[in-house]
Amino acid sequence: MSWLAWLGLAVIITAVAAFTGIQPKGTRPVAHTRLMGMARLVLIAFVIICAYLAFRARSGG
Repeated sequence: MSWLAWLGLAVIITAVAAFTGIQPKGTRPVAHTRLMGMARLVLIAFVIICAYLAFRARSGG
């Protein structure tokens, strides 16, 4: 696999971890805080913007 595929895989794993609130043992819970809610909102907005830009680039517009 190329470095771009590894980078994409790392981004997907990070996004899933951020969206689901997975955390290591012994850390403070942040899954149901306002900060995590805003982080999820920003992540969703970023994904929508990237999908829109990819659609525009693919359609030639």
